[in-house]
Amino acid sequence: LETTLPLVAAQSGEQILYSTDLVAGRQSPGVSGALRTDQALTALLQGTGLRARRTSPNTLVVFDPSVRAEAADEAIEKYGSFLIVLAGGSTPKSVYQLLAKENADWANWHVYHNDDRCLPVDHVDRNSKMARDAWLNHVAIPQNQIHDIPAELGNIEGAKAYAQTLAGVRTFDLVILGLGEDGHTASLFPNQAVDNSADAVPVFNSPKPPAERVTISQNRLDNTNGVIFLVTGAGKQDAVNNWLNGVAIPATLIAPACGVDVYSFGVEF
Repeated sequence: LETTLPLVAAQSGEQILYSTDLVAGRQSPGVSGALRTDQALTALLQGTGLRARRTSPNTLVVFDPSVRAEAADEAIEKYGSFLIVLAGGSTPKSVYQLLAKENADWANWHVYHNDDRCLPVDHVDRNSKMARDAWLNHVAIPQNQIHDIPAELGNIEGAKAYAQTLAGVRTFDLVILGLGEDGHTASLFPNQAVDNSADAVPVFNSPKPPAERVTISQNRLDNTNGVIFLVTGAGKQDAVNNWLNGVAIPATLIAPACGVDVYSFGVEF
Protein backbone atom coordinates (compact mmCIF):
# COMPACT_ATOMS: atom_id res chain seq x y z
CA LEU A 1 0.00 0.00 0.00
CA GLU A 2 1.52 3.28 -1.08
CA THR A 3 0.80 6.26 1.11
CA THR A 4 1.95 9.82 1.49
CA LEU A 5 2.40 10.02 5.25
CA PRO A 6 4.54 7.13 6.52
CA LEU A 7 3.19 6.31 9.93
CA VAL A 8 2.51 3.04 11.65
CA ALA A 9 1.85 2.43 15.32
CA ALA A 10 2.90 -0.41 17.53
CA GLN A 11 2.27 -1.79 20.99
CA SER A 12 5.32 -2.84 22.99
CA GLY A 13 5.62 -6.63 22.85
CA GLU A 14 3.33 -6.87 19.85
CA GLN A 15 3.59 -6.09 16.16
CA ILE A 16 3.30 -2.87 14.31
CA LEU A 17 -0.16 -2.89 12.87
CA TYR A 18 -1.05 -2.61 9.22
CA SER A 19 -2.60 0.18 7.29
CA THR A 20 -5.84 -0.24 5.40
CA ASP A 21 -6.96 1.38 2.18
CA LEU A 22 -10.72 1.67 2.63
CA VAL A 23 -11.30 2.38 -1.04
CA ALA A 24 -9.27 -0.38 -2.64
CA GLY A 25 -9.85 -2.81 0.21
CA ARG A 26 -6.16 -3.64 0.42
CA GLN A 27 -4.05 -4.32 3.46
CA SER A 28 -0.32 -4.06 3.83
CA PRO A 29 1.86 -5.12 6.78
CA GLY A 30 4.10 -2.62 8.41
CA VAL A 31 7.40 -3.45 10.01
CA SER A 32 6.83 -6.28 12.45
CA GLY A 33 8.72 -7.75 15.36
CA ALA A 34 8.97 -7.84 19.13
CA LEU A 35 9.35 -4.35 20.58
CA ARG A 36 9.66 -5.08 24.28
CA THR A 37 12.73 -2.88 24.70
CA ASP A 38 14.24 0.14 23.02
CA GLN A 39 17.23 -2.06 22.15
CA ALA A 40 14.95 -4.52 20.36
CA LEU A 41 13.33 -1.67 18.47
CA THR A 42 16.72 -0.28 17.43
CA ALA A 43 17.83 -3.69 16.20
CA LEU A 44 14.58 -4.17 14.33
CA LEU A 45 14.80 -0.86 12.52
CA GLN A 46 18.54 -0.95 11.85
CA GLY A 47 19.21 -0.46 8.17
CA THR A 48 15.57 0.27 7.31
CA GLY A 49 15.80 4.06 7.41
CA LEU A 50 12.75 4.16 9.69
CA ARG A 51 12.56 6.47 12.71
CA ALA A 52 10.70 5.82 15.94
CA ARG A 53 9.44 7.73 18.95
CA ARG A 54 8.17 6.08 22.13
CA THR A 55 5.16 8.12 23.21
CA SER A 56 4.46 6.07 26.33
CA PRO A 57 5.90 2.91 27.89
CA ASN A 58 3.58 0.84 25.71
CA THR A 59 3.20 2.88 22.56
CA LEU A 60 5.51 3.64 19.67
CA VAL A 61 5.13 5.75 16.58
CA VAL A 62 7.32 4.70 13.67
CA PHE A 63 7.65 6.45 10.35
CA ASP A 64 9.69 6.43 7.17
CA PRO A 65 11.04 9.91 6.37
CA SER A 66 12.05 8.86 2.86
CA VAL A 67 8.42 8.26 1.89
CA ARG A 68 7.37 11.59 3.35
CA ALA A 69 10.18 13.32 1.49
CA GLU A 70 9.25 11.60 -1.76
CA ALA A 71 5.62 12.75 -1.57
CA ALA A 72 6.62 16.31 -0.74
CA ASP A 73 9.34 16.39 -3.38
CA GLU A 74 6.93 15.18 -6.05
CA ALA A 75 4.49 17.97 -5.23
CA ILE A 76 7.25 20.58 -5.13
CA GLU A 77 8.60 19.42 -8.49
CA LYS A 78 5.14 19.56 -10.03
CA TYR A 79 3.66 22.64 -8.35
CA GLY A 80 6.55 24.41 -6.65
CA SER A 81 4.98 23.78 -3.24
CA PHE A 82 3.73 21.08 -0.88
CA LEU A 83 0.39 21.85 0.78
CA ILE A 84 -0.37 19.87 3.92
CA VAL A 85 -3.39 20.14 6.23
CA LEU A 86 -2.73 19.11 9.84
CA ALA A 87 -4.88 17.40 12.42
CA GLY A 88 -4.80 17.83 16.16
CA GLY A 89 -4.39 15.02 18.67
CA SER A 90 -1.71 12.96 20.40
CA THR A 91 -0.88 10.65 17.50
CA PRO A 92 -0.30 13.48 15.01
CA LYS A 93 1.73 15.25 17.69
CA SER A 94 4.10 12.31 17.83
CA VAL A 95 4.53 12.43 14.05
CA TYR A 96 5.18 16.16 14.19
CA GLN A 97 7.87 15.64 16.85
CA LEU A 98 9.60 13.20 14.52
CA LEU A 99 9.33 15.54 11.55
CA ALA A 100 10.97 18.28 13.61
CA LYS A 101 14.21 16.27 13.44
CA GLU A 102 14.13 15.68 9.70
CA ASN A 103 15.63 17.53 6.78
CA ALA A 104 13.30 18.56 3.99
CA ASP A 105 12.73 21.31 1.47
CA TRP A 106 10.90 23.23 4.18
CA ALA A 107 11.02 26.49 2.24
CA ASN A 108 8.36 25.12 -0.10
CA TRP A 109 6.01 23.63 2.49
CA HIS A 110 2.70 25.37 3.19
CA VAL A 111 0.86 24.30 6.35
CA TYR A 112 -2.86 24.54 7.08
CA HIS A 113 -5.11 23.14 9.84
CA ASN A 114 -8.30 21.18 9.33
CA ASP A 115 -9.91 22.75 12.41
CA ASP A 116 -9.22 24.58 15.63
CA ARG A 117 -10.91 25.58 18.85
CA CYS A 118 -12.05 29.11 19.60
CA LEU A 119 -9.56 29.72 22.39
CA PRO A 120 -6.70 32.20 22.91
CA VAL A 121 -3.73 31.75 20.59
CA ASP A 122 -1.49 30.46 23.38
CA HIS A 123 -4.06 28.10 24.92
CA VAL A 124 -2.74 24.58 25.41
CA ASP A 125 -5.75 23.11 23.59
CA ARG A 126 -5.18 25.02 20.37
CA ASN A 127 -4.19 22.71 17.51
CA SER A 128 -2.01 25.43 16.05
CA LYS A 129 -0.03 25.79 19.28
CA MET A 130 0.52 22.04 19.51
CA ALA A 131 1.81 21.84 15.93
CA ARG A 132 4.13 24.82 16.41
CA ASP A 133 5.52 23.53 19.72
CA ALA A 134 6.02 19.99 18.44
CA TRP A 135 7.32 20.72 14.95
CA LEU A 136 6.85 24.01 13.15
CA ASN A 137 8.93 26.16 15.49
CA HIS A 138 11.87 23.82 14.91
CA VAL A 139 12.11 23.80 11.11
CA ALA A 140 12.67 26.45 8.45
CA ILE A 141 9.16 26.74 7.05
CA PRO A 142 8.66 30.47 6.42
CA GLN A 143 6.23 31.93 8.92
CA ASN A 144 4.05 33.35 6.16
CA GLN A 145 3.55 29.78 4.90
CA ILE A 146 2.16 28.53 8.22
CA HIS A 147 -1.52 29.32 8.05
CA ASP A 148 -3.08 29.05 11.51
CA ILE A 149 -6.84 29.35 11.83
CA PRO A 150 -7.55 32.64 13.66
CA ALA A 151 -10.09 30.91 15.89
CA GLU A 152 -9.35 33.39 18.67
CA LEU A 153 -11.55 35.80 16.70
CA GLY A 154 -14.57 33.60 17.38
CA ASN A 155 -16.13 31.02 15.13
CA ILE A 156 -17.85 33.38 12.70
CA GLU A 157 -15.06 35.90 12.20
CA GLY A 158 -12.39 33.20 12.38
CA ALA A 159 -14.13 31.21 9.64
CA LYS A 160 -14.47 34.28 7.44
CA ALA A 161 -10.79 35.08 7.82
CA TYR A 162 -9.67 31.51 7.10
CA ALA A 163 -11.93 31.27 4.07
CA GLN A 164 -10.07 34.32 2.74
CA THR A 165 -6.77 32.58 3.47
CA LEU A 166 -7.90 29.54 1.48
CA ALA A 167 -9.28 31.55 -1.42
CA GLY A 168 -7.34 30.74 -4.57
CA VAL A 169 -5.28 28.00 -2.90
CA ARG A 170 -4.86 25.03 -5.21
CA THR A 171 -5.78 21.44 -4.40
CA PHE A 172 -4.15 20.23 -1.17
CA ASP A 173 -1.43 17.60 -1.47
CA LEU A 174 -2.16 15.86 1.83
CA VAL A 175 -4.92 16.14 4.43
CA ILE A 176 -4.37 14.46 7.80
CA LEU A 177 -7.49 13.60 9.77
CA GLY A 178 -8.45 11.80 12.96
CA LEU A 179 -11.58 9.88 13.92
CA GLY A 180 -13.57 10.53 17.08
CA GLU A 181 -15.45 7.91 19.06
CA ASP A 182 -18.67 9.43 17.71
CA GLY A 183 -17.39 9.24 14.14
CA HIS A 184 -16.51 12.92 13.82
CA THR A 185 -13.51 14.15 11.89
CA ALA A 186 -12.02 17.64 11.87
CA SER A 187 -14.95 19.51 13.48
CA LEU A 188 -17.59 17.78 11.39
CA PHE A 189 -19.84 16.28 14.05
CA PRO A 190 -22.83 13.89 14.01
CA ASN A 191 -26.32 15.36 13.88
CA GLN A 192 -25.09 18.72 12.65
CA ALA A 193 -25.89 20.22 9.28
CA VAL A 194 -23.08 19.98 6.74
CA ASP A 195 -22.06 23.51 5.82
CA ASN A 196 -20.28 23.87 2.49
CA SER A 197 -21.10 27.54 2.08
CA ALA A 198 -17.40 28.44 2.28
CA ASP A 199 -13.99 26.78 2.44
CA ALA A 200 -13.90 27.41 6.19
CA VAL A 201 -17.06 27.48 8.29
CA PRO A 202 -18.05 28.17 11.89
CA VAL A 203 -19.05 25.35 14.23
CA PHE A 204 -21.68 25.94 16.92
CA ASN A 205 -22.60 23.72 19.86
CA SER A 206 -19.80 21.22 19.40
CA PRO A 207 -20.50 18.11 21.50
CA LYS A 208 -16.87 18.32 22.61
CA PRO A 209 -15.74 21.48 24.40
CA PRO A 210 -15.28 24.21 23.54
CA ALA A 211 -18.63 24.62 21.85
CA GLU A 212 -17.36 27.06 19.23
CA ARG A 213 -14.82 26.03 16.61
CA VAL A 214 -13.73 26.70 13.05
CA THR A 215 -13.36 23.87 10.54
CA ILE A 216 -12.40 23.52 6.91
CA SER A 217 -15.54 22.43 5.09
CA GLN A 218 -16.22 18.97 3.73
CA ASN A 219 -15.92 20.07 0.12
CA ARG A 220 -12.59 21.80 0.67
CA LEU A 221 -11.15 18.83 2.59
CA ASP A 222 -12.21 16.60 -0.30
CA ASN A 223 -10.25 18.83 -2.68
CA THR A 224 -6.96 17.03 -2.11
CA ASN A 225 -4.52 14.64 -3.72
CA GLY A 226 -4.20 12.55 -0.58
CA VAL A 227 -5.98 11.84 2.72
CA ILE A 228 -4.74 9.92 5.72
CA PHE A 229 -6.87 9.04 8.73
CA LEU A 230 -5.01 8.26 11.94
CA VAL A 231 -7.27 6.00 14.01
CA THR A 232 -6.02 4.86 17.40
CA GLY A 233 -7.62 3.39 20.51
CA ALA A 234 -10.19 0.70 21.22
CA GLY A 235 -12.76 3.39 21.95
CA LYS A 236 -12.93 4.07 18.22
CA GLN A 237 -14.04 0.52 17.35
CA ASP A 238 -17.76 1.31 17.18
CA ALA A 239 -17.07 4.25 14.88
CA VAL A 240 -14.85 2.06 12.69
CA ASN A 241 -17.52 -0.64 12.54
CA ASN A 242 -20.12 1.92 11.51
CA TRP A 243 -17.74 3.28 8.88
CA LEU A 244 -17.07 -0.14 7.37
CA ASN A 245 -20.78 -1.03 7.46
CA GLY A 246 -21.76 2.05 5.49
CA VAL A 247 -23.31 4.03 8.33
CA ALA A 248 -23.19 7.71 7.46
CA ILE A 249 -20.82 8.92 10.18
CA PRO A 250 -19.15 12.29 9.51
CA ALA A 251 -15.88 10.63 8.46
CA THR A 252 -17.68 9.23 5.39
CA LEU A 253 -18.12 12.80 4.18
CA ILE A 254 -14.43 12.77 3.30
CA ALA A 255 -14.43 10.95 -0.02
CA PRO A 256 -11.95 12.51 -2.45
CA ALA A 257 -11.35 11.02 -5.86
CA CYS A 258 -7.97 9.74 -4.66
CA GLY A 259 -9.55 7.67 -1.89
CA VAL A 260 -8.30 7.65 1.70
CA ASP A 261 -5.64 5.71 3.58
CA VAL A 262 -6.23 4.69 7.18
CA TYR A 263 -3.52 3.94 9.73
CA SER A 264 -4.87 2.08 12.71
CA PHE A 265 -3.72 1.09 16.15
CA GLY A 266 -5.83 -0.63 18.78
CA VAL A 267 -8.82 -1.07 16.48
CA GLU A 268 -9.69 -3.77 13.96
CA PHE A 269 -10.53 -3.15 10.32
